[in-house]
Amino acid sequence: MTVLEIVAFLLGLANVTLVVLRSIWNYIFGLAMVALYAIIFLDARLYSDALLQVFFFVVQIYGWWNWSRVRAQAGEVTIGLLTNRTRLRWAIGCLIAAALWGFGMHRFTNAALPWADATLAVMSIAAQTLQSRRTVESWWLWIAVDIGSLGLYAAKGLWLTMLLYAIFLGLAIWGLLDWQRVARRTVAA
Repeated sequence: MTVLEIVAFLLGLANVTLVVLRSIWNYIFGLAMVALYAIIFLDARLYSDALLQVFFFVVQIYGWWNWSRVRAQAGEVTIGLLTNRTRLRWAIGCLIAAALWGFGMHRFTNAALPWADATLAVMSIAAQTLQSRRTVESWWLWIAVDIGSLGLYAAKGLWLTMLLYAIFLGLAIWGLLDWQRVARRTVAA
């Protein structure tokens, strides 16, 4: 455990808690957190996770813009649901991307856990993208990512990061329940 990991941990707690609360201020904490985790994951040879942080940085900026725009129009950050067909497309896309990314990490790098790391990275990309688009389904993906990440980070001895993902799991469950409630309220209105 390093000072860098402790700071990233605290930023992560603030970020995800604010996402659950649909606060646009989550993005300030998120940008700082992913920058620090890029360094932490490079050091741990979790290359997929390190690359993922670069993606997260960019999509955090997109999410901030998108949430700001929607909040300005609706007065709050609104939530939506995907159609079954769209859910299927995302699932197939994730499977294909995880297989390709995992193969690349296995074949061309000395990644510590290439297949697990790649699968969790792809699912995280999908989850973050869907969250930036304000969909309830993002939380289902985050729950799966958080469960898988517990084992990944334990295997690499990133105990504080593992604890963070255990807390993220609880926050993701809270986020799912809250965002489902908001989405039902929106559909009923």
